[in-house]
Order: sequence, then structure tokens, then C-alpha cells
Amino acid sequence: QVQLVESGGGSVQAGGSLRLSCVASGSRSKCMGWFRQAPGKEREGVAFIYTSVGATDYTDSVKGRFTISQDNAKNTVYLQMNNLKPVDTAMYYCAAGTGGYCFNPGTYNYWGQGTQVTVSS
Repeated sequence: QVQLVESGGGSVQAGGSLRLSCVASGSRSKCMGWFRQAPGKEREGVAFIYTSVGATDYTDSVKGRFTISQDNAKNTVYLQMNNLKPVDTAMYYCAAGTGGYCFNPGTYNYWGQGTQVTVSS
């Protein structure tokens, strides 16, 4: 079992930055990721990381603006979000996957409760 707790969401103006944190407890996960879901839209994978080697991947719309990272000593994964845009407004979820291909959103089987990010123009 894996438990995930996100924090760091909030409201910012376009061009601003936020850093989301996700503290994991329980079994160590092979994959960690950040997903988001805007009202009326499907959930989408935003950023993924292989926890053992640190390899990362991003959805195209956030490349160059978002960075996923980890602090293994703290069992924490971060999502640094820079140059935020109104289209980034969504509920952001941390997720963990215990097997499979980490860059496949279908791999993830544990979820946090979410943290809201709102970007105003």
C-alpha cells in the first residue's frame, strides 16, 4: 500500500510559479507522477519519474515550464511549475505506480487527494 499527500497548490497570476509537493508513505514505488484534471475535462498525465534512476518525461504542453524531481531521503516528489498559464488551472494529483512503464499513465494505481492550482490572466 502507498499513501500520498499533496500540498503546495494555490492561486497565482499568469507567469507565476508554484511548487507542488507529494509525500509518499508505505511501500516504495517504481514510478511517481503528477496528473491534472480541469473541470469538464479528462484527467491527463503531466510529468513522470522513475524513482530508481530519476528519468523523467512530460506532456508536451508543460515541457520547458514544469520540472518533476524527487528527494528520496524525504520520500517526496516535487513539481516545480514556472511560467504558469490559465490553461494550467486544474486539480493536480500525485500518483504512484508499483510496476510497468512509468511514462504510461495507465501504470499508476495509487492516488493522492489532489491540490488545486488556479492561474488567473
